[in-house]
Amino acid sequence: MDQGNTAFILIAAALVLLMTPGLAFFYGGLVKAKSVISMMMMSFGALGLIGVLWVVYGYAIAFPGESGTVFPWAIDGGAIGLTNALELGEGASYPELAFIAFQATFAIITVALVSGAIADRAKFGAWMVFAGVWATVVYFPVASWVFNFGLADDGSFEYGGWITHGLQDVFGVGVIDFAGGTAVHINAGAAALALALVLGKRVGFQKGVHVPHNPPFVLLGAGLLWFGWFGFNAGSELAADNTAALAFVNTIAAPAAALLSWLLVEKIKDGKPTSVGAASGAVAGLVAITPACGSLDPIWAIVLGLITGAACALAIELKFKLGFDDSLDVVGIHLVGGLIGTLYLGFFARGTGLFMGGDASQLIVQAIAAFAVLIYSFVLAFVIGFAIEKTMGFRVKNEDEIAGIDTIVHGEAGYVLEDAKA
Repeated sequence: MDQGNTAFILIAAALVLLMTPGLAFFYGGLVKAKSVISMMMMSFGALGLIGVLWVVYGYAIAFPGESGTVFPWAIDGGAIGLTNALELGEGASYPELAFIAFQATFAIITVALVSGAIADRAKFGAWMVFAGVWATVVYFPVASWVFNFGLADDGSFEYGGWITHGLQDVFGVGVIDFAGGTAVHINAGAAALALALVLGKRVGFQKGVHVPHNPPFVLLGAGLLWFGWFGFNAGSELAADNTAALAFVNTIAAPAAALLSWLLVEKIKDGKPTSVGAASGAVAGLVAITPACGSLDPIWAIVLGLITGAACALAIELKFKLGFDDSLDVVGIHLVGGLIGTLYLGFFARGTGLFMGGDASQLIVQAIAAFAVLIYSFVLAFVIGFAIEKTMGFRVKNEDEIAGIDTIVHGEAGYVLEDAKA
């Protein structure tokens, strides 16, 4: 066993787990002061629920070994409870349990991302039901499509999911998704769009009405996300090597460039660059570089960041033009950013991109993967959300939304003044 690689993976897993509390701060600062507890609790609720489901059966679905197909439901009974992962394979460079822990954090953050689309108006219990069902029928199978590489006894990869491995048999090149542009960001963004449509618009929804109540929280959350994202991207190499270092550098370059381009768009459009814009631009760049961090030269990572920051700054305005209320711009940042990063590889991936010595094959497989995940996630998220809305109800009453749902749903307030308690 390579103790260095084992430590690297475990540290990366801890960094990615920190991203979910970071997301709670990022999302919490963007909502109304009377909804901040509700918003942050949806992230922490996902952390608890998906952490348990992953150990009980999620890993067995996402990584079923050679039985993995488009719908990888054939579970070896020994995999439940992670029984098969307790012994170290001969020649493996790290324990399978380290990989299980790392992938658990991906499942948690992906589900938590979806919650931003339904801020200020969702019931916590309904959200938890959605989170569990969506993770089971959408995230776990999609993770298998993208990440299901079995480990041989010597630690090498033996087989993969249909997205990253199966398309290679048809087109001669496999889909590049280094850390989850499809499985995480397009997946979550598509589900967010579906839930925004199911729950409908917030009371009084129009441009300029709902403003962030705590920009310092947003900046703190963005900082924690960026810090954790080094584990997300570099850790996906599963080894402390040159490719991990490349992913690390690109995780600096792309979001930094995206931050600048978002602020430039704000300055041109509105006359003032904002702190929320800086945080949102950095996150958009992090989203876009996620699938591409191991396959781009740093200069092309900067170009990707510049494109993504500007594009996402404009994309968040679509909800006002198209009439859907994606509260915290999960669609504009994660779906759009994920699509840009995934498709960009078709042009600029080292050695296989259209402009980097390859042909159109890389772009074709990237598009197939992106839109297959988008459609699958959107349709099932809409069905699940619609069923919950028509049975137990997903949305709080309008009067509760107006008053602020923290005390109604959780019996707590985010900010309690001493004199108000007397």
